[in-house]
Amino acid sequence: MKETNKTNSTNWYVITGGPSSGKTTTINMLHAKGYKTTIEHARHYIDTMREVDETVEEMRNNKRKFQLGVLDMQIEQEASIKPEDVVFLDRAIPDALAYYRFLNLEVDKILKEALQNVNYKKIFILDKLPLIKDYARIESMNDQIKIHNLITEVYENLAFPVLHVPVLKPEERVQFILNNL
Repeated sequence: MKETNKTNSTNWYVITGGPSSGKTTTINMLHAKGYKTTIEHARHYIDTMREVDETVEEMRNNKRKFQLGVLDMQIEQEASIKPEDVVFLDRAIPDALAYYRFLNLEVDKILKEALQNVNYKKIFILDKLPLIKDYARIESMNDQIKIHNLITEVYENLAFPVLHVPVLKPEERVQFILNNL
């Protein structure tokens, strides 16, 4: 899967990693420093569907619908960002492939096409932190590890630079990322 469309290079940096790795905290701190950032769409999708009285369990039970809902949001978001803008993404389209693999879902045409068009400046994979469960995060510790490993595998098989961000205090993680742009 090393081939991707390189004709439209971007200034987009992906912040990713398994559940509870500090992605959103890192993104929020980058945003507070004045950088353009995006939201994590899995949580946004859950929050949106909860507004129409669908429980997290109901959403998660229909795995394909959930993954497609999140993927559609991610595709729409990435299509709306100008390639020249410096942006930090809280996850990106390739994360969907890791989740499809984790859930044993067949990769559909939508994801295949989306993966053909991805282009990122650099990928920052945050090392795992202790798992903190909440209403939207229902994975076990073993699932957290599996998902993290699948995300790592997916991104390391793309044609973009990948840098692993060690466990540090949140401010130090942000500085580590900024020092390695």
